[in-house]
Amino acid sequence: MSAAPVSIVPGTALDLDAVMRVMEESFDPAFGEAWTSAQCAGLLPLPGVWLSLAKRGDEVLGFALSRIVLDEAELLLLAVRPKGQRQGIGQLLLDRFVLEATRRGATHLHLEVRDGNHAIELYMRSGFSEAGRRYNYYNGRDGQLRDALTLARKIKD
Repeated sequence: MSAAPVSIVPGTALDLDAVMRVMEESFDPAFGEAWTSAQCAGLLPLPGVWLSLAKRGDEVLGFALSRIVLDEAELLLLAVRPKGQRQGIGQLLLDRFVLEATRRGATHLHLEVRDGNHAIELYMRSGFSEAGRRYNYYNGRDGQLRDALTLARKIKD
């Protein structure tokens, strides 16, 4: 018997506990990338912000947190639990970000990712390219500094 399909559904502040569990499992604390619950909760009620959840049944396997300002949309966070990685869930979340951003009027997409993060492959396959670099942006627990890559994509007219 095959696993139930994954669906991408809107999330709310009521889903923050599940989002935090995904983030705790997905983001290695050594890199200093994860957000706090307070950071996420403070952003969610702002205009132009949306949360997408990847769910299999009632289980949240991943999420994407995004925002749009004028015609520019930014993917703030995307995470998939380790047990759901390499199964296309990240691609589903990224595709939903692009679709929703387009629906909301975006013509340019942006995201930031730690240099060396395996998700860079996903973003590049989806048409993003490097637009900039923030040197020594991430400060890991080990005291090592790591660069952040700024990736961008133009939505076709």
